[in-house]
Amino acid sequence: MADAPPQTGEVEVELLNRHGLHLRPATRFAQEALRFRSDVTVSLDGTEVNGKSILMLTSLAAERGALLRIRATGEDAEACLAALAGLVRDRFGEEVPA
Repeated sequence: MADAPPQTGEVEVELLNRHGLHLRPATRFAQEALRFRSDVTVSLDGTEVNGKSILMLTSLAAERGALLRIRATGEDAEACLAALAGLVRDRFGEEVPA
């Protein structure tokens, strides 16, 4: 039985975290991405970085309202994208006043 080709998918999500993609949310994002076998890239305004690298993620200097494009390629790409997009949409667990 031949190996199935790797899955590839991408999603665009708005960064709603109050302070943007600073060190703490970048760390959470990279840690979540590292749970998956898929390769992960994040792009903003034409700059694409490794989504498993805290340093590279912070280099995007993404501010609140930025549209991040997350791409995953690998056997668990779909689950990876769902988890990462959910993390961004959830504002990385940021406390939001009612």
